[in-house]
Amino acid sequence: MHKLRNRYAFGLGTIGRDMLYSLESMYLIYYLTDVLNLPTSTLWWITAVLFVARIFDAFNDPIMGVIVDNTHGKYGKFKPWIAIGALGSGIVTILMFTDFGLTGSTYVMLFTIIYVLWDISFTANDIGYWSMLPSLSLDQKEREKIGAFARICANIGLFFVVVGIVPITNALAEALGSMTKAYFAFTVMIVCVMWIGQLITLFGVKEVAQTGVKHENTTLRQMVGVIFKNDQLLYTAISMALFMIGYVTTTSFGIYFFKYAYGDENMYSIFALILGISQLIALVIFPMISKVMKRNDFYLMATILVILGYVVFFFAPNTSMLLIGIAGILMFIGEAFIQLLMLMFLADTVEYGHWKLGKRNDSVTFSLQPFINKMGGAVATGIVGAIVILSGIKEANSAADVTEGGLLMMKTAMLVFPLFCILAGYLVYRAKYKIDEVMYAKIISELEERGELIETNA
Repeated sequence: MHKLRNRYAFGLGTIGRDMLYSLESMYLIYYLTDVLNLPTSTLWWITAVLFVARIFDAFNDPIMGVIVDNTHGKYGKFKPWIAIGALGSGIVTILMFTDFGLTGSTYVMLFTIIYVLWDISFTANDIGYWSMLPSLSLDQKEREKIGAFARICANIGLFFVVVGIVPITNALAEALGSMTKAYFAFTVMIVCVMWIGQLITLFGVKEVAQTGVKHENTTLRQMVGVIFKNDQLLYTAISMALFMIGYVTTTSFGIYFFKYAYGDENMYSIFALILGISQLIALVIFPMISKVMKRNDFYLMATILVILGYVVFFFAPNTSMLLIGIAGILMFIGEAFIQLLMLMFLADTVEYGHWKLGKRNDSVTFSLQPFINKMGGAVATGIVGAIVILSGIKEANSAADVTEGGLLMMKTAMLVFPLFCILAGYLVYRAKYKIDEVMYAKIISELEERGELIETNA
C-alpha cells in the first residue's frame, strides 16, 4: 500500500507547482511586454535582471542542497523546506504579477527584489520536493512509476497554464475590466492550487529508503566534491542542461509564434491542448515501453522523434496548422520521454555517488535539477527577450507588422538553435553515461552488503 500512497501523494503535489513554474518561466516576459507594455528601455533592463538573477540563483541551488541534506529534525530533512518554499513562493508569485503602477528605475528595482525572493523560496521547495524521490523507493521500476506519475501531474499543471492562459485571462479581463487584473486573478488561482497539492504531498508521502549508517554533515567544500567527483552526476547534469536550454527556448516562443507568425494567438491554446494530451499519453505509456526497451535505445528513439518534429515544424508553412500540429506532437512526445529518462538517470546517480564516495547526498544531487532548469530558463529568457526586440516583434501590433526577416530570426531561435542543443545533450549521454540496469543492481547489492543502505516498510 505504501507504494501506491507514495506514488500518488508525491505526484499530485506537483500539479500546482508546475502551474506556478510554467507561469513564471514561460509567460513572465509576455506579461511584461504585452500586458504591462513596458517601454523598450525598461524591458532591456528587466531582461538583464532576469538573466543575471537566474544564473546567480542557479549557483545557489547546490548550497540549498547542502542545507537540506544537513537538516535533521522531527519532520525529516525534506518536508520542512517543501512547506517553507511553497508558502513563500506562492506569496511572492502573486506580487510578481501585481501591477503596482510603477515605471522606469523604480519598477526595475522593485521587480529585482521580488524576483530574487521568488528564486530563493521556489528553490527551497523545488530541492526539497525532488530530492525526496530517491528515498521513496530503491527499486528502479517503482521509481519509474513514481517519476512517470509525477511528470504526468507536472504536465497537467504545465498544459493547464499553456492551454488556459489565453481564454481564461481574456474572460477575466472582460469581467474585471483589464488584462492586468486578469493576470493577477489567474495567478492567485494557481497559487491556491499549488498550496493544496503541496499539503497532499506533505501529509501523504513516507520515506522508505534510508542510509544504514549515520554520516556527518556535508560541508560546502564537500558539496563541490559530491558534484565533480560523481562523474555520472556531472555528465547527467551537462546532458540535462543542454536539453533544457533547447526545450525552454522553444516553448517560450510559442505564444509569440502564434500571434506574430501564424497570425492568430487563439490557435495557441488549441495547439497546446493537442500537445498536452500527446505528452500525457507519452508519460502514461513510458513504463510499458521501458519494460521492453533498454534505456539507451529508448533515449535514441525519443531523440529521433524530436529531430523529426523540429525539421517538420521549421519547414512547415506558417499557415499549415496540420503540419505544425504533427510536428509539435512528434517534438513533445519525444521530449516527454527524455525528461522522464533524465529524471531517472539523476535518481540513479544518488546511489552511484553513495557507492563511489561513501556518502548519500540526495539533496545536493537533486539540487542540480533546479540549477539546470534555471540555467536553461536564464539562457531562454535572454534569447527570447533579445529576439523579440531585434526581430521587431516588440514594436509590432499584429503579424502584418513583422518582416520576413524578423519571422525567420524568430523561427531560427525557436527551432534551429534548440535542436542543436538537444542533439548535443544526447551525444554527451551516449558517450559518458554508464549506469545501466546491470550496474545499478550491482551498486544496490554492494551498498546493502556494506550495511550502508536499507529499505524500511512504510
